[in-house]
Amino acid sequence: MQHRTVRDVMSHQVTTVRRDTPFKAVAELLAEHDISAVPVVDDTGRVLGVVSEADLLRKESGQRDPDGHTPSVWLSPSNRKRARAENADGLMSRTVFTARPEWSVVEAARMMDRHHVKRLPVVDETDHLVGIVSRSDLLRVFLRNDRAIRGEIVSEVLQHIMMIDPAAIQVQVEDGVVRMRGQLERRSMIPIVERLCRSVDGVVALHANLTFAFDDTHTDLEPPVVRGVMQPQRHHG
Repeated sequence: MQHRTVRDVMSHQVTTVRRDTPFKAVAELLAEHDISAVPVVDDTGRVLGVVSEADLLRKESGQRDPDGHTPSVWLSPSNRKRARAENADGLMSRTVFTARPEWSVVEAARMMDRHHVKRLPVVDETDHLVGIVSRSDLLRVFLRNDRAIRGEIVSEVLQHIMMIDPAAIQVQVEDGVVRMRGQLERRSMIPIVERLCRSVDGVVALHANLTFAFDDTHTDLEPPVVRGVMQPQRHHG
């Protein structure tokens, strides 16, 4: 099974800024390219940090209300420093969560979800920027058409991996939802088939109605385990 990787879905052309890029230039880049964050890199392309719209907005939120109706919001020392920043070096968040090109889209999605970020700079083994992947990039796997999903389930999962006659299993795919019906040889095969089918790129959900001819998971079929020290056999002659 060939899963799509971050390299397959990431944007290779990345808008970046340097540490000395002025505040206004950063804001203009975000607006011009319709993006909400931009990586900060050094002269070699190594990622130093990220500046987001939220970092820029701290300058506004730290200001007093011109009409005097509401006081300025309380900011932590680090955010007060960002509110006074004049360039990317003062604005950027130095804790950067990144992805690697060879990661699966699942790994990248978990990283985004774990750290509540919308995009990940993609770096090579030397931490140099090679691309950027966003939530919308990862969602592309769900644009895969139903025929391709069914084809991979039948040819790769059933025939190639599990060596199951595809005629024994009915597979239907509609809007990424997979429905399977049929009989497998052994009961232990059912969870394996279901897990592999769910991992196929583009599968939204799986509804499986699979039966089995032989229950190979019954505990009574397992050989008894003898605990303790084995006594030597005595021969009587």
